[in-house]
Amino acid sequence: MEGIDLISQAVTALGWDPSDASIKTRTVVWLAFVLAFIFGYVGNKTQFCTMGAVSDIVNMNHWDRMRAWLLAIAIAILGTSLLVYTGQLDVSKTIYTGSSIYWLAALVGGLSFGVGMTLAGGCGQRTLVRLGGGNLKSVVVFLFMGFAALMTLTGILGAFRVSVLQADAVTVHAAGLQTLPALFGLVTPTSALALGLAISVALLLFVFLNREFRRSGDNLLAGVVIGLIIVAGWYLTSRFGFGMNPDTLEDVYFATNSRGPESMSFVAPLAYTLNLGILWTDSSTVVTFGIASVLGVVAGSLVYGLVAGTFRVEAFSSAGDMGRHILGALLMGFGGITAFGCTIGQGVTGISTLAVSSFIVLAGILAGAAITMKVQYQLMMREA
Repeated sequence: MEGIDLISQAVTALGWDPSDASIKTRTVVWLAFVLAFIFGYVGNKTQFCTMGAVSDIVNMNHWDRMRAWLLAIAIAILGTSLLVYTGQLDVSKTIYTGSSIYWLAALVGGLSFGVGMTLAGGCGQRTLVRLGGGNLKSVVVFLFMGFAALMTLTGILGAFRVSVLQADAVTVHAAGLQTLPALFGLVTPTSALALGLAISVALLLFVFLNREFRRSGDNLLAGVVIGLIIVAGWYLTSRFGFGMNPDTLEDVYFATNSRGPESMSFVAPLAYTLNLGILWTDSSTVVTFGIASVLGVVAGSLVYGLVAGTFRVEAFSSAGDMGRHILGALLMGFGGITAFGCTIGQGVTGISTLAVSSFIVLAGILAGAAITMKVQYQLMMREA
């Protein structure tokens, strides 16, 4: 609550009423931009990349970048569990923890995203980081991934997603949640926190028992910062962004597209960003936490590139290279919406809620990426 008091004091000092809905929305959006700016800056500096982490393991049996990702997950789980335990986050209001497990959509979406990010040279957040670093390939990936995401959200692919991939669901009755604590019958706050702590400690032991990783400054920085940003996103949207709608007098979460607590994710927000640009004059389209996150990551990466002198303009090497990136972008847009998230949106943010479907999506992403890399390697060897 101390953080909320400080934010409220700051906006009051500016002459704003912190209970006003528009002020809440504006503050959440700007703070989301700040968090994402840090994400983009650190992501560019440390080369944080899930696809790269999988590639290191598949091709070189090198685990340092994967340990950085696991470190982010461990911190996100620990921080989120503490938020839930202290009443700062109602995890049942998130998009990840509903009683229905759309297992087919989670698996197909995860596999599609994993294949897509391998073909496109990186996942959603990596695309934004590369875009800020001057990579023109990422402009194409950004546009095609956003287009496919919009088609899967509200277009013709959305009808297929709902009628086919979400038609067969498993409904859980464990307190109406599909989280691991609920399914294991850990209904008290203390027992749920204990499970979150146990998973976090196991991950942290795996990460830090490796001497080489402990000496890897960039990987340590990436894991710690990104994990904390996920927790900060939950705290921001669930506490300061929560209030009463002056029109309906109902409790709502301001500045989020899902109308619930959110943290970092980079597929649906990318689609919302494109939609805002297209429908800018439509008063119903506004900048949200997700849109601000997209813009913040690009800006943070751009600033790092300019300061460090790493900003480089990079284009496609051939028509085939462009085709692979476009296909990968389309698969990521479709897969990310179908699976309710990407390597960050499900792989870290979703996992931090301990939702069962998030683990299914994560398995699909990793499997899709690893299989695609193996196929690419075999094709390369044949050509050689």
